[in-house]
Amino acid sequence: MSPVCPVHKAMEMRSRVQAGVRRRALEVHEEVPILVLSREDDEAVRALNVMQKIVTLETGMCVREFPVFGVLEGVFVMGFIDELSYDERGQLVLSELKTRRQMSIPRPAQIKRDGLQVRLYMLLFNGMISGSVSKSDITDHLGLQAGRALGTDVLNHARAMGVQADTFGTLLEVMLRRLALSNVRPPAHLRLQYCHQGSGDPIGTEDVPFEEPALRAELQGYLAYWTGNREARGVDIEDAWKCQSCHYQASCEWKKNNFPTAHSHEKP
Repeated sequence: MSPVCPVHKAMEMRSRVQAGVRRRALEVHEEVPILVLSREDDEAVRALNVMQKIVTLETGMCVREFPVFGVLEGVFVMGFIDELSYDERGQLVLSELKTRRQMSIPRPAQIKRDGLQVRLYMLLFNGMISGSVSKSDITDHLGLQAGRALGTDVLNHARAMGVQADTFGTLLEVMLRRLALSNVRPPAHLRLQYCHQGSGDPIGTEDVPFEEPALRAELQGYLAYWTGNREARGVDIEDAWKCQSCHYQASCEWKKNNFPTAHSHEKP
């Protein structure tokens, strides 16, 4: 029997995860097929989804797969919030669902990584509802044409929602204005929810603290590497298990000098 290609295995895992995400979204949302004819149409559908889900949040209901985007430290960042819902006190909760093979809460290093994701989503979401995102942020960073006419399907769907816009740029202006005028408040809580990958049984939850100055300082450090402005740094001791799957471990001088026993650490 031939060995399983790691790339194919990763693609299969990603497909299963994406299918699960879609199933969760369809539990609270109706899927509407829309024919897109351009990249601008594709982003226009994202903008329509944002407007529709903001209305849902204003009624006090739960939304899933909420698109977030914006410029952080000069870099355009995009993502999808897994779930936004209200608790018993009427406070907005931003939640991210994570699956695990083991029936246990992950180690602090993994919780820290997952926490960074939800903190970034919080920062992006707050920027959107506060009016900090501009039309040029989207068109310039994604290389899109504001003056491109919307495709027929997108145009019809926008009009059915009561949105009057003929071009991509006009639709962006409507979306950004709608966000800025929304009465949705910033999330009061950030939460990680862990469940078992096979059975779907809940494992536990972790609340994530949010301090914007600390997050921005941390983000600047990561982006300095991403933009080529600093050298790579080695992982922390609790993340040493990652060296097992690193393509550069055989030639890594930092690992040899600082983590001679890194290979003995098991994945959490």
